[in-house]
Amino acid sequence: MLLDFGMMGKYMPYLFRSLQVTLQLTAASLLLGILLAIPLSLIKLSRFRAVRAVGTFYTSIFRGVPLLVQIFIVYFGLPQFGLTMDAFQAGCVTFALNSAAYISESLRGGIMAVDAGQREAAMALGISYGKTMKDIIFPQAIKSVMPSLVNEFIGLLKNTTLISTIGLVDVLRAAQMIVSDTFRAFEPLLTAAVFYYVMVMAISFLGKKLEKWVNKSDLR
Repeated sequence: MLLDFGMMGKYMPYLFRSLQVTLQLTAASLLLGILLAIPLSLIKLSRFRAVRAVGTFYTSIFRGVPLLVQIFIVYFGLPQFGLTMDAFQAGCVTFALNSAAYISESLRGGIMAVDAGQREAAMALGISYGKTMKDIIFPQAIKSVMPSLVNEFIGLLKNTTLISTIGLVDVLRAAQMIVSDTFRAFEPLLTAAVFYYVMVMAISFLGKKLEKWVNKSDLR
C-alpha cells in the first residue's frame, strides 16, 4: 500500500492542539517535581538517620514501581478515598512525584560534590544554614546537575505518552485516534514520532545553551 501523508493535512490542527497538552503536562510536572525535589534532597542529607530513611524509602518506591502502575493508582485508585482527579491532574501529580525522586538524587549528588570547606566557612562566619544552602551550596550544585535535569526533562516528555492510557489526548493519543478514523497507522504514528523527535532535539539544544550560560554566570 502506498503512503499518503497528504491525508494528514486536515488533522494537523488536531495534532498541534494535542502538542500543547503534552508540553503543558511536561512543563507543569517538571516544575512541581523540582519544587518537591529540593526539600527531598535535604531530607536525604539530614544528620538524622530516621529522616534520611524516609527520603530513601520515598525514592525506592518510585524507582521500584512501574510508572504506568503509578498512574493507574493515582487515577483509578485514589477516587476510592475521595481524591478524584481528571486525567491531566492525575498525570501531573504522578509525573511530578516520580520526577522528584530522581531529581532529588541528582541534587543530593550535586550538593555533596560542593567542597565541605565552604559550608564550614559559612558556619564560622555565622551564616545560617538556610542562607548557606540558598546562596552558596545550591547555586553550585545546580551547575553540576544541569545535564541531569535536561535528561530528566527529556525522559519526562517521552514518559507522558503513558498518559494516553487514561484518556488524555496527548500527541500519541491524537495519533491513535487518527488511526481509528483513517484506518491507516503508519502516517499518523510516524507524524507523532516526528513531533516527539523535534521536541527532544529542541530541549537538547536549549539545554546545552542553558548549561553554557549557567557555567559562565557567577552563581556563587
